[in-house]
Amino acid sequence: MFNKILQRIVEETGGGIGAVLMGYDGIAIDQFFTSDEEIDLHMVVVEYSNVLKEIRRTAEILSLGEMEEISIRTDRFIIVIRMLNQEYFVALIIDQDGNFGKGRYLISRENFNLTEALN
Repeated sequence: MFNKILQRIVEETGGGIGAVLMGYDGIAIDQFFTSDEEIDLHMVVVEYSNVLKEIRRTAEILSLGEMEEISIRTDRFIIVIRMLNQEYFVALIIDQDGNFGKGRYLISRENFNLTEALN
């Protein structure tokens, strides 16, 4: 079930490369990738999961509220990370020239379906 949701997000996002449903422990629940990039995109998301823990902890310390979404731009990719709950998040990897806004919308739209499937 997760794979179909992730596939829908990636394929409907212009320039979508892949999506991963992952726990904060760095273990992927499911993933969908359309491309064989020269870098290990799964490893990229695993490494960012460590950063997410720090950002979440900082937001809590500063009483900024619950972390909902983070975007990371490099000269090659855009990575949109959306928190589903206290344990899981989804990360969408988009080509630098891809449709960032649509990717954010699709992750938001599928948030309920992913959360329901986790329960």
